[in-house]
Amino acid sequence: MSPISMAAETVDPLPQHTLLVFLLQIGALLLLALVLGRLAGRFGLPTIVGELAAGVLLGPSVLLHTAPGLSGWLFPQDATQMHLLDAVGQLGVLLLVGFTGMHLDLKVVRTHGGKAAGVSSAALLLPLALGVWLGYALPGELRPADADPAVFAWFVGVAMCVSSIPVIARVLVDMKLIHRNVGQMILVVGTVDDAVGWLLVSVVTAMATTGVGAHEIATPLWHLAVVILVVLTVGRWLVRSVLRVVSRAASRGVTISATVILLVLAGAGAQALGFEAVFGAFLCGILIGAQGTDAQARQLEPLNATVLSFLSPLFFALAGLRIDLTALIHPKTALWGLCALFVAVASKFLGAFIGSVFSRLSRWEALALGAGINARGVIQVIIAVVGVRLGLLNTAMYSIIVLIAILTPLMAPPILRVATKRIEYTADEARREERVLALQGMPDALEPDAAGPVAVPRTPAGDPAHERGVPVHPT
Repeated sequence: MSPISMAAETVDPLPQHTLLVFLLQIGALLLLALVLGRLAGRFGLPTIVGELAAGVLLGPSVLLHTAPGLSGWLFPQDATQMHLLDAVGQLGVLLLVGFTGMHLDLKVVRTHGGKAAGVSSAALLLPLALGVWLGYALPGELRPADADPAVFAWFVGVAMCVSSIPVIARVLVDMKLIHRNVGQMILVVGTVDDAVGWLLVSVVTAMATTGVGAHEIATPLWHLAVVILVVLTVGRWLVRSVLRVVSRAASRGVTISATVILLVLAGAGAQALGFEAVFGAFLCGILIGAQGTDAQARQLEPLNATVLSFLSPLFFALAGLRIDLTALIHPKTALWGLCALFVAVASKFLGAFIGSVFSRLSRWEALALGAGINARGVIQVIIAVVGVRLGLLNTAMYSIIVLIAILTPLMAPPILRVATKRIEYTADEARREERVLALQGMPDALEPDAAGPVAVPRTPAGDPAHERGVPVHPT
Protein backbone atom coordinates (compact mmCIF):
# COMPACT_ATOMS: atom_id res chain seq x y z
CA MET A 1 0.00 0.00 0.00
CA SER A 2 1.34 3.44 -0.95
CA PRO A 3 2.03 6.12 1.72
CA ILE A 4 -0.68 8.30 0.19
CA SER A 5 -3.28 5.53 0.55
CA MET A 6 -2.22 4.87 4.14
CA ALA A 7 -2.51 8.58 5.00
CA ALA A 8 -5.98 8.73 3.46
CA GLU A 9 -7.12 5.78 5.55
CA THR A 10 -5.54 6.75 8.89
CA VAL A 11 -6.57 10.43 8.95
CA ASP A 12 -10.32 10.85 9.20
CA PRO A 13 -11.84 13.94 7.59
CA LEU A 14 -13.41 16.59 9.82
CA PRO A 15 -16.97 15.49 10.69
CA GLN A 16 -19.71 17.61 9.14
CA HIS A 17 -21.27 18.45 12.50
CA THR A 18 -17.90 19.56 13.90
CA LEU A 19 -17.39 21.87 10.91
CA LEU A 20 -20.94 23.24 11.26
CA VAL A 21 -20.46 24.06 14.95
CA PHE A 22 -17.05 25.56 14.24
CA LEU A 23 -18.48 27.95 11.64
CA LEU A 24 -21.36 28.92 13.93
CA GLN A 25 -18.92 29.52 16.80
CA ILE A 26 -16.83 31.88 14.67
CA GLY A 27 -19.92 33.69 13.41
CA ALA A 28 -21.41 34.13 16.90
CA LEU A 29 -18.12 35.25 18.49
CA LEU A 30 -17.31 37.72 15.70
CA LEU A 31 -20.82 39.17 15.57
CA LEU A 32 -20.99 39.80 19.30
CA ALA A 33 -17.36 41.01 19.38
CA LEU A 34 -18.13 43.52 16.61
CA VAL A 35 -21.25 44.83 18.34
CA LEU A 36 -19.72 45.07 21.81
CA GLY A 37 -16.44 46.41 20.43
CA ARG A 38 -18.24 49.30 18.74
CA LEU A 39 -20.28 49.85 21.89
CA ALA A 40 -17.10 50.01 23.96
CA GLY A 41 -15.73 52.59 21.53
CA ARG A 42 -18.83 54.75 22.08
CA PHE A 43 -17.91 54.91 25.78
CA GLY A 44 -14.28 55.78 25.08
CA LEU A 45 -12.94 52.30 25.79
CA PRO A 46 -10.71 50.24 23.46
CA THR A 47 -12.53 47.67 21.35
CA ILE A 48 -10.66 44.86 23.11
CA VAL A 49 -12.93 45.44 26.12
CA GLY A 50 -16.01 44.62 24.08
CA GLU A 51 -14.30 41.66 22.43
CA LEU A 52 -13.37 40.13 25.80
CA ALA A 53 -16.93 40.79 27.01
CA ALA A 54 -18.29 38.90 23.99
CA GLY A 55 -16.47 35.77 25.11
CA VAL A 56 -17.58 36.22 28.73
CA LEU A 57 -21.24 36.47 27.68
CA LEU A 58 -21.04 33.38 25.46
CA GLY A 59 -19.00 31.38 27.97
CA PRO A 60 -19.66 29.68 31.30
CA SER A 61 -20.11 32.99 33.11
CA VAL A 62 -23.45 33.83 31.42
CA LEU A 63 -24.71 31.63 28.58
CA LEU A 64 -24.07 28.34 30.39
CA HIS A 65 -26.30 29.46 33.28
CA THR A 66 -29.02 31.23 31.27
CA ALA A 67 -29.31 28.76 28.36
CA PRO A 68 -27.44 25.56 29.24
CA GLY A 69 -28.86 23.62 26.30
CA LEU A 70 -27.74 26.19 23.74
CA SER A 71 -24.38 26.59 25.45
CA GLY A 72 -23.74 22.84 25.46
CA TRP A 73 -24.58 22.59 21.76
CA LEU A 74 -22.75 25.71 20.52
CA PHE A 75 -19.70 25.42 22.79
CA PRO A 76 -19.44 21.73 23.74
CA GLN A 77 -16.74 20.50 26.08
CA ASP A 78 -14.93 18.85 23.20
CA ALA A 79 -11.16 19.12 22.75
CA THR A 80 -11.28 18.96 18.94
CA GLN A 81 -13.82 21.76 18.76
CA MET A 82 -11.82 24.07 21.01
CA HIS A 83 -8.55 23.25 19.25
CA LEU A 84 -10.03 24.46 15.96
CA LEU A 85 -10.90 27.80 17.51
CA ASP A 86 -7.54 27.99 19.27
CA ALA A 87 -5.65 27.51 16.01
CA VAL A 88 -7.41 30.44 14.34
CA GLY A 89 -7.06 32.61 17.44
CA GLN A 90 -3.35 31.88 17.86
CA LEU A 91 -2.69 32.83 14.24
CA GLY A 92 -4.56 36.08 14.81
CA VAL A 93 -2.64 37.13 17.91
CA LEU A 94 0.66 36.13 16.29
CA LEU A 95 0.03 38.43 13.32
CA LEU A 96 -1.26 41.21 15.58
CA VAL A 97 1.91 41.15 17.66
CA GLY A 98 4.01 40.94 14.50
CA PHE A 99 2.42 44.15 13.19
CA THR A 100 3.05 45.73 16.57
CA GLY A 101 6.74 44.95 16.21
CA MET A 102 6.75 46.70 12.83
CA HIS A 103 5.61 49.87 14.58
CA LEU A 104 8.52 49.81 17.05
CA ASP A 105 11.02 52.55 16.25
CA LEU A 106 14.55 51.23 16.88
CA LYS A 107 15.78 54.81 17.18
CA VAL A 108 13.62 55.17 20.30
CA VAL A 109 14.95 51.87 21.62
CA ARG A 110 18.56 52.99 21.14
CA THR A 111 17.86 56.39 22.64
CA HIS A 112 15.71 55.30 25.58
CA GLY A 113 16.76 51.65 25.99
CA GLY A 114 18.56 52.39 29.25
CA LYS A 115 15.50 54.14 30.65
CA ALA A 116 13.24 51.29 29.54
CA ALA A 117 15.54 48.77 31.24
CA GLY A 118 15.39 50.74 34.49
CA VAL A 119 11.60 50.97 34.40
CA SER A 120 11.25 47.32 33.47
CA SER A 121 13.51 46.15 36.31
CA ALA A 122 11.54 47.99 38.97
CA ALA A 123 8.19 47.08 37.39
CA LEU A 124 9.18 43.41 37.47
CA LEU A 125 10.94 43.02 40.81
CA LEU A 126 8.43 44.86 43.00
CA PRO A 127 5.32 42.98 41.74
CA LEU A 128 7.28 39.73 41.93
CA ALA A 129 8.27 40.34 45.56
CA LEU A 130 4.79 41.45 46.65
CA GLY A 131 3.22 38.62 44.69
CA VAL A 132 5.37 36.04 46.50
CA TRP A 133 4.38 37.64 49.81
CA LEU A 134 0.71 37.44 48.78
CA GLY A 135 1.15 33.78 47.84
CA TYR A 136 2.31 32.97 51.36
CA ALA A 137 -0.48 35.09 52.91
CA LEU A 138 -3.38 33.54 50.97
CA PRO A 139 -5.59 31.13 52.99
CA GLY A 140 -5.50 27.40 52.44
CA GLU A 141 -8.83 27.41 50.55
CA LEU A 142 -7.16 29.22 47.67
CA ARG A 143 -4.24 26.79 47.46
CA PRO A 144 -4.46 23.15 46.31
CA ALA A 145 -3.90 20.78 49.22
CA ASP A 146 -1.01 18.98 47.55
CA ALA A 147 0.75 22.12 46.26
CA ASP A 148 4.06 23.08 47.83
CA PRO A 149 3.57 26.45 49.61
CA ALA A 150 6.87 27.87 48.34
CA VAL A 151 6.23 26.86 44.72
CA PHE A 152 2.66 28.20 44.95
CA ALA A 153 3.88 31.53 46.34
CA TRP A 154 6.49 31.92 43.59
CA PHE A 155 3.91 31.08 40.94
CA VAL A 156 1.58 33.78 42.28
CA GLY A 157 4.51 36.22 42.21
CA VAL A 158 5.21 35.42 38.56
CA ALA A 159 1.53 35.82 37.69
CA MET A 160 1.52 39.26 39.36
CA CYS A 161 4.61 40.59 37.55
CA VAL A 162 3.86 39.80 33.89
CA SER A 163 2.45 42.18 31.29
CA SER A 164 0.77 41.25 28.00
CA ILE A 165 2.20 42.45 24.69
CA PRO A 166 -0.93 41.41 22.70
CA VAL A 167 -3.23 43.46 24.95
CA ILE A 168 -0.80 46.40 25.23
CA ALA A 169 -0.44 46.42 21.45
CA ARG A 170 -4.17 46.43 20.85
CA VAL A 171 -4.78 49.21 23.39
CA LEU A 172 -2.05 51.39 21.84
CA VAL A 173 -3.37 50.78 18.33
CA ASP A 174 -6.98 51.51 19.34
CA MET A 175 -5.96 54.73 21.11
CA LYS A 176 -3.62 55.79 18.28
CA LEU A 177 -0.64 55.93 20.63
CA ILE A 178 1.55 53.41 18.85
CA HIS A 179 3.60 56.21 17.24
CA ARG A 180 4.14 58.23 20.42
CA ASN A 181 7.50 58.02 22.21
CA VAL A 182 5.76 56.92 25.40
CA GLY A 183 3.88 54.26 23.41
CA GLN A 184 7.18 52.95 22.06
CA MET A 185 8.59 52.92 25.60
CA ILE A 186 5.58 50.94 26.81
CA LEU A 187 6.20 48.36 24.07
CA VAL A 188 9.89 48.04 24.96
CA VAL A 189 9.20 47.70 28.69
CA GLY A 190 6.36 45.26 28.03
CA THR A 191 8.60 43.15 25.79
CA VAL A 192 11.27 42.91 28.49
CA ASP A 193 8.59 42.06 31.06
CA ASP A 194 7.19 39.30 28.86
CA ALA A 195 10.61 37.78 28.09
CA VAL A 196 11.67 37.72 31.76
CA GLY A 197 8.19 36.57 32.78
CA TRP A 198 8.39 33.50 30.56
CA LEU A 199 11.84 32.73 31.92
CA LEU A 200 10.39 32.83 35.43
CA VAL A 201 7.51 30.60 34.35
CA SER A 202 10.06 28.08 33.08
CA VAL A 203 11.87 28.14 36.42
CA VAL A 204 8.66 27.76 38.46
CA THR A 205 7.54 24.93 36.18
CA ALA A 206 10.84 23.18 36.95
CA MET A 207 10.26 23.77 40.67
CA ALA A 208 6.85 22.13 40.44
CA THR A 209 8.00 19.11 38.44
CA THR A 210 11.68 18.17 38.62
CA GLY A 211 12.95 20.65 41.17
CA VAL A 212 15.37 23.50 40.65
CA GLY A 213 18.92 22.86 39.58
CA ALA A 214 21.57 24.59 37.54
CA HIS A 215 20.31 22.96 34.35
CA GLU A 216 16.69 24.08 34.81
CA ILE A 217 17.76 27.70 35.36
CA ALA A 218 20.49 27.79 32.71
CA THR A 219 18.42 26.29 29.89
CA PRO A 220 15.90 29.14 29.40
CA LEU A 221 18.69 31.72 29.76
CA TRP A 222 20.70 29.92 27.09
CA HIS A 223 17.64 29.76 24.85
CA LEU A 224 17.08 33.50 25.23
CA ALA A 225 20.71 34.13 24.26
CA VAL A 226 20.18 31.97 21.15
CA VAL A 227 17.06 33.95 20.19
CA ILE A 228 18.87 37.28 20.52
CA LEU A 229 21.90 36.02 18.59
CA VAL A 230 19.73 34.70 15.73
CA VAL A 231 17.73 37.93 15.55
CA LEU A 232 20.88 40.09 15.35
CA THR A 233 22.64 37.92 12.75
CA VAL A 234 20.80 35.40 10.60
CA GLY A 235 17.36 36.90 11.24
CA ARG A 236 18.36 40.38 10.14
CA TRP A 237 20.06 39.07 7.00
CA LEU A 238 17.15 36.78 6.12
CA VAL A 239 14.48 39.47 6.52
CA ARG A 240 16.50 41.97 4.49
CA SER A 241 17.05 39.41 1.70
CA VAL A 242 13.39 38.37 1.55
CA LEU A 243 12.14 41.95 1.47
CA ARG A 244 14.64 42.81 -1.28
CA VAL A 245 13.35 39.93 -3.41
CA VAL A 246 9.63 40.67 -2.90
CA SER A 247 10.18 44.36 -3.67
CA ARG A 248 10.71 43.35 -7.31
CA ALA A 249 7.26 41.77 -7.55
CA ALA A 250 4.43 43.86 -8.95
CA SER A 251 1.76 42.17 -6.81
CA ARG A 252 1.20 43.14 -3.18
CA GLY A 253 0.13 39.56 -2.56
CA VAL A 254 3.76 38.47 -2.70
CA THR A 255 4.72 40.94 0.03
CA ILE A 256 1.79 39.83 2.20
CA SER A 257 2.61 36.14 1.78
CA ALA A 258 6.30 36.66 2.52
CA THR A 259 5.48 38.69 5.65
CA VAL A 260 3.10 36.04 7.00
CA ILE A 261 5.66 33.30 6.33
CA LEU A 262 8.39 35.21 8.17
CA LEU A 263 6.18 35.92 11.18
CA VAL A 264 4.86 32.35 11.43
CA LEU A 265 8.31 30.77 11.14
CA ALA A 266 9.72 33.19 13.72
CA GLY A 267 6.88 32.21 16.06
CA ALA A 268 7.64 28.54 15.47
CA GLY A 269 11.31 29.11 16.31
CA ALA A 270 10.47 30.84 19.58
CA GLN A 271 7.99 28.10 20.47
CA ALA A 272 10.61 25.43 19.81
CA LEU A 273 12.94 27.13 22.31
CA GLY A 274 10.30 27.20 25.04
CA PHE A 275 9.05 30.78 24.60
CA GLU A 276 5.64 31.91 23.44
CA ALA A 277 5.25 32.10 19.65
CA VAL A 278 4.16 35.76 19.91
CA PHE A 279 7.59 36.64 21.32
CA GLY A 280 9.28 35.42 18.13
CA ALA A 281 6.69 37.13 15.93
CA PHE A 282 7.25 40.42 17.77
CA LEU A 283 11.01 40.28 17.23
CA CYS A 284 10.51 39.38 13.56
CA GLY A 285 8.10 42.29 13.19
CA ILE A 286 10.77 44.64 14.53
CA LEU A 287 13.19 43.40 11.85
CA ILE A 288 10.57 43.79 9.10
CA GLY A 289 9.76 47.33 10.23
CA ALA A 290 13.46 48.25 10.34
CA GLN A 291 14.38 46.72 6.96
CA GLY A 292 11.20 47.43 4.98
CA THR A 293 10.21 50.52 3.01
CA ASP A 294 7.14 52.73 3.24
CA ALA A 295 5.92 51.28 -0.08
CA GLN A 296 6.08 47.76 1.37
CA ALA A 297 4.26 48.97 4.49
CA ARG A 298 1.40 50.25 2.33
CA GLN A 299 1.25 46.91 0.53
CA LEU A 300 0.55 45.21 3.87
CA GLU A 301 -2.60 47.28 4.52
CA PRO A 302 -5.06 44.51 3.43
CA LEU A 303 -3.42 42.05 5.81
CA ASN A 304 -3.43 44.61 8.62
CA ALA A 305 -7.15 45.23 8.07
CA THR A 306 -7.88 41.49 8.10
CA VAL A 307 -5.99 41.00 11.37
CA LEU A 308 -7.65 43.93 13.16
CA SER A 309 -11.19 43.20 11.94
CA PHE A 310 -11.25 39.39 11.98
CA LEU A 311 -8.39 37.41 13.53
CA SER A 312 -7.59 39.66 16.49
CA PRO A 313 -11.23 40.10 17.69
CA LEU A 314 -11.71 36.35 17.46
CA PHE A 315 -8.65 35.71 19.64
CA PHE A 316 -9.76 38.10 22.38
CA ALA A 317 -13.31 36.76 22.30
CA LEU A 318 -11.87 33.26 22.77
CA ALA A 319 -9.87 34.50 25.77
CA GLY A 320 -13.11 35.72 27.35
CA LEU A 321 -14.82 32.43 26.52
CA ARG A 322 -12.61 30.57 29.01
CA ILE A 323 -13.53 32.80 31.95
CA ASP A 324 -15.95 31.65 34.65
CA LEU A 325 -16.77 34.54 36.98
CA THR A 326 -19.25 32.51 39.03
CA ALA A 327 -16.34 31.11 41.06
CA LEU A 328 -15.97 34.54 42.66
CA ILE A 329 -19.42 34.57 44.28
CA HIS A 330 -18.06 33.29 47.62
CA PRO A 331 -17.45 36.37 49.87
CA LYS A 332 -14.06 35.23 51.20
CA THR A 333 -12.83 34.44 47.70
CA ALA A 334 -14.09 37.80 46.45
CA LEU A 335 -12.33 39.63 49.31
CA TRP A 336 -9.00 37.95 48.61
CA GLY A 337 -9.58 38.59 44.92
CA LEU A 338 -9.83 42.32 45.61
CA CYS A 339 -6.66 42.12 47.71
CA ALA A 340 -4.82 40.36 44.87
CA LEU A 341 -6.09 42.95 42.38
CA PHE A 342 -4.83 45.78 44.60
CA VAL A 343 -1.41 44.18 44.99
CA ALA A 344 -1.13 43.56 41.24
CA VAL A 345 -2.13 47.09 40.22
CA ALA A 346 -0.35 49.03 42.99
CA SER A 347 2.91 47.13 42.58
CA LYS A 348 3.02 47.71 38.80
CA PHE A 349 2.31 51.43 39.10
CA LEU A 350 4.72 51.87 42.01
CA GLY A 351 7.41 49.88 40.22
CA ALA A 352 6.97 51.93 37.06
CA PHE A 353 7.09 55.15 39.08
CA ILE A 354 10.28 54.15 40.93
CA GLY A 355 11.94 53.07 37.70
CA SER A 356 10.86 56.28 35.97
CA VAL A 357 12.29 58.43 38.76
CA PHE A 358 15.69 56.76 38.47
CA SER A 359 15.45 57.02 34.65
CA ARG A 360 14.63 60.75 34.92
CA LEU A 361 11.25 60.55 33.21
CA SER A 362 8.44 62.98 33.96
CA ARG A 363 5.61 62.05 36.29
CA TRP A 364 3.16 61.95 33.36
CA GLU A 365 5.45 59.58 31.46
CA ALA A 366 5.68 57.45 34.61
CA LEU A 367 1.89 57.39 34.89
CA ALA A 368 1.50 56.41 31.23
CA LEU A 369 4.11 53.66 31.55
CA GLY A 370 2.42 52.29 34.66
CA ALA A 371 -0.98 52.26 32.93
CA GLY A 372 0.40 50.54 29.85
CA ILE A 373 2.38 47.75 31.48
CA ASN A 374 -0.36 47.21 34.06
CA ALA A 375 -2.46 45.54 31.35
CA ARG A 376 -2.00 41.80 31.92
CA GLY A 377 -4.68 40.32 29.71
CA VAL A 378 -4.14 37.15 27.75
CA ILE A 379 -0.59 36.35 28.91
CA GLN A 380 -1.80 36.15 32.48
CA VAL A 381 -4.67 33.93 31.36
CA ILE A 382 -2.16 31.61 29.66
CA ILE A 383 -0.02 31.52 32.81
CA ALA A 384 -3.13 30.73 34.86
CA VAL A 385 -3.84 27.78 32.55
CA VAL A 386 -0.26 26.60 33.07
CA GLY A 387 -0.81 26.81 36.83
CA VAL A 388 -3.91 24.63 36.59
CA ARG A 389 -2.03 22.08 34.48
CA LEU A 390 0.79 21.94 37.07
CA GLY A 391 -1.69 21.54 39.93
CA LEU A 392 -0.67 24.87 41.50
CA LEU A 393 -4.06 26.62 41.11
CA ASN A 394 -7.54 25.55 42.10
CA THR A 395 -10.71 26.95 40.51
CA ALA A 396 -11.00 29.87 42.92
CA MET A 397 -7.40 31.08 42.54
CA TYR A 398 -7.54 30.56 38.79
CA SER A 399 -10.64 32.78 38.62
CA ILE A 400 -8.94 35.48 40.70
CA ILE A 401 -5.92 35.60 38.37
CA VAL A 402 -8.18 35.67 35.30
CA LEU A 403 -10.26 38.46 36.87
CA ILE A 404 -7.08 40.53 37.23
CA ALA A 405 -6.33 39.78 33.58
CA ILE A 406 -9.75 41.17 32.61
CA LEU A 407 -9.84 44.26 34.82
CA THR A 408 -6.32 45.62 34.32
CA PRO A 409 -6.75 46.34 30.57
CA LEU A 410 -9.88 48.34 31.46
CA MET A 411 -7.81 50.71 33.61
CA ALA A 412 -5.30 51.57 30.92
CA PRO A 413 -7.30 53.73 28.43
CA PRO A 414 -8.60 56.48 30.76
CA ILE A 415 -5.25 56.85 32.52
CA LEU A 416 -3.32 56.87 29.23
CA ARG A 417 -5.71 59.46 27.83
CA VAL A 418 -5.09 61.81 30.76
CA ALA A 419 -1.32 61.28 30.85
CA THR A 420 -0.57 61.55 27.12
CA LYS A 421 -2.40 64.86 26.81
CA ARG A 422 0.26 66.32 29.09
CA ILE A 423 3.24 64.84 27.23
CA GLU A 424 4.49 67.04 24.41
CA TYR A 425 4.02 65.89 20.83
CA THR A 426 7.34 65.96 18.94
CA ALA A 427 8.26 66.20 15.28
CA ASP A 428 9.66 62.64 15.36
CA GLU A 429 6.30 61.38 16.57
CA ALA A 430 4.56 63.22 13.72
CA ARG A 431 6.79 61.53 11.16
CA ARG A 432 6.27 58.17 12.85
CA GLU A 433 2.51 58.69 12.74
CA GLU A 434 2.75 59.21 8.99
CA ARG A 435 4.36 55.79 8.66
CA VAL A 436 1.74 54.16 10.89
CA LEU A 437 -1.12 55.67 8.89
CA ALA A 438 0.58 54.56 5.69
CA LEU A 439 0.56 50.99 6.99
CA GLN A 440 -3.16 51.40 7.62
CA GLY A 441 -3.75 52.60 4.06
CA MET A 442 -3.78 56.35 4.80
CA PRO A 443 -0.66 57.73 3.05
CA ASP A 444 -1.68 61.38 3.42
CA ALA A 445 -0.92 61.42 7.11
CA LEU A 446 0.62 64.87 7.25
CA GLU A 447 -0.85 67.99 5.73
CA PRO A 448 0.64 71.51 5.78
CA ASP A 449 -0.94 73.91 8.17
CA ALA A 450 -2.14 77.20 6.68
CA ALA A 451 -0.62 79.15 9.54
CA GLY A 452 2.97 78.32 8.64
CA PRO A 453 5.58 75.62 8.01
CA VAL A 454 4.29 73.30 10.70
CA ALA A 455 3.47 69.64 10.04
CA VAL A 456 0.07 68.97 11.60
CA PRO A 457 -0.61 65.28 12.26
CA ARG A 458 -4.15 64.33 11.32
CA THR A 459 -6.22 61.51 12.64
CA PRO A 460 -7.99 59.16 10.20
CA ALA A 461 -11.07 61.36 10.62
CA GLY A 462 -9.07 64.40 9.58
CA ASP A 463 -8.91 66.20 12.92
CA PRO A 464 -5.57 67.97 13.55
CA ALA A 465 -3.65 66.89 16.59
CA HIS A 466 -3.66 70.33 18.17
CA GLU A 467 -7.48 70.17 18.32
CA ARG A 468 -7.04 67.28 20.72
CA GLY A 469 -4.87 69.41 22.98
CA VAL A 470 -1.58 67.89 21.76
CA PRO A 471 1.34 70.32 21.26
CA VAL A 472 2.77 70.18 17.74
CA HIS A 473 6.43 71.02 17.17
CA PRO A 474 7.77 72.37 13.90
CA THR A 475 9.69 69.97 11.69
